[in-house]
Amino acid sequence: MKKNFGKEYMGIVRSTFIIDETGTVINEWRNVRVKDHVEKVKEAIQAHKNGG
Repeated sequence: MKKNFGKEYMGIVRSTFIIDETGTVINEWRNVRVKDHVEKVKEAIQAHKNGG
């Protein structure tokens, strides 16, 4: 929640999902902070490719 001039509203909520070839969600991140996030996603994808 954010406040601006006394009004509350929902701010930006970033989320990332990794979905495999069959349409199954294999990983998700909610309320993502941009810094270093790409590296975490790349590592998760690589781990999935390697069977982990």
